Amino acid sequence: MLYAIISEDVKNSLERRLAARPDHLARLEKLRDEGRLVLVGPHPAVDAEDPGEAGFTGSLVVAEFDSLETAQAWADADPYMIAGVYAKVTVKPFKKVLP
Repeated sequence: MLYAIISEDVKNSLERRLAARPDHLARLEKLRDEGRLVLVGPHPAVDAEDPGEAGFTGSLVVAEFDSLETAQAWADADPYMIAGVYAKVTVKPFKKVLP
């Protein structure tokens, strides 16, 4: 089943994000390579593709996991969680309708 992992950053998270980004991306690339990743990306803090020093306010991951518990455990082990980038993470079942 698909799950949406909705993460909210702590204030001024950009420096922590940049430091943990390689490990964070490696986990996402593994999901992609396994064919389980639907989409992923950050929420810019301003209305721009590249928010610069404004940074990001959170992230969204939609991916396939065996269960809600498995998705939650994956989210809890995210390098951004460990590095203190995320203040809050919500994991919910997701039903893709379109496209």
